[in-house]
Amino acid sequence: MRKTLSILAAGLVVAGLAACSSGAPTASSTPTATGASTACVNVKSGDASKSVTVAGDFGATPKVTFKSPLKATDLQRSVVITGDGAEVKGGDSVEVALAAYNGTTGKAISAPAGFDGQPTQTIKVDTAVFVPGLVRAVECLPLKSRVVLTGSATEVLGNVDLTQLSLKKTDSVVFVVDTFNKAVTRANGTTVAPTAGFPTVKLSSTGEPSITIPKAAPPTTTKIAVLKQGSGDVVKHGDTVTVQYKGVLWRNGQPFDSSWSRGAPVSFQTTGVVKGFGKALEGQKVGTQVIAVVPPADGYGTQGNGDVKPTDTMVFVIDILKTVR
Repeated sequence: MRKTLSILAAGLVVAGLAACSSGAPTASSTPTATGASTACVNVKSGDASKSVTVAGDFGATPKVTFKSPLKATDLQRSVVITGDGAEVKGGDSVEVALAAYNGTTGKAISAPAGFDGQPTQTIKVDTAVFVPGLVRAVECLPLKSRVVLTGSATEVLGNVDLTQLSLKKTDSVVFVVDTFNKAVTRANGTTVAPTAGFPTVKLSSTGEPSITIPKAAPPTTTKIAVLKQGSGDVVKHGDTVTVQYKGVLWRNGQPFDSSWSRGAPVSFQTTGVVKGFGKALEGQKVGTQVIAVVPPADGYGTQGNGDVKPTDTMVFVIDILKTVR
């Protein structure tokens, strides 16, 4: 599995922002259950956060200036633009844009992303899923807000391996975050009658699928069927798509990967995943839920990947939530 520890969705290139591994079907990982760390904490402003100057309109790439080295120990948050949307609460899923800086050196941790109409990232306001600084930046404020959050690297990023970001424990970190909308976290299309021969799918109250494999040999070519028919934009080749998904093995029905288990949707380009997964996305409309049966030739091939053996056929149930060109 590719990790959004190093890629926060499809353009928010800031390693370490997800508290757990997540990503798209390009490498293997073990799903990690999320906790309930969703109590709203209204972080106050202070000298460090007030010292950061941010210019520019909401949604546009901000111009961020501060004197380095910026000294910061505890978390501080200053509101640059107060939005007029609904209040962000613990457990909400929210679309954000982010600019992140090493406060000690003044250098960007990565290029600002999610601004100027670029793909945003869906985060869950839960410190068991995303790092404390990102959660603390957005909670208890109305949507359409822009904030500055400052703190030590460990306060902002929690237990993330700081070397991924070329940070030291003694460094400070500056986040500038715009919050856009509450995120859609499950397909909202019209239910379609099941297609014969495919695994059966049942949805929990949250929308998470359980997948039952039929007692039959798997197909030798990729098979795709619609479970819910959406009516949104059509996913095209190379689009950046936001999805929820679960993958199980045909041979035993065991899950090997799931965005649901990690607590938040993920985003990636259709060209950045295994071939069968990309086939299941392209040509579908946003709001659609599909099931895809992917044999090795359109999956990980003869090398396999983690729990996926070279002979394994994979089954994915995918909720298509958003697409951006």
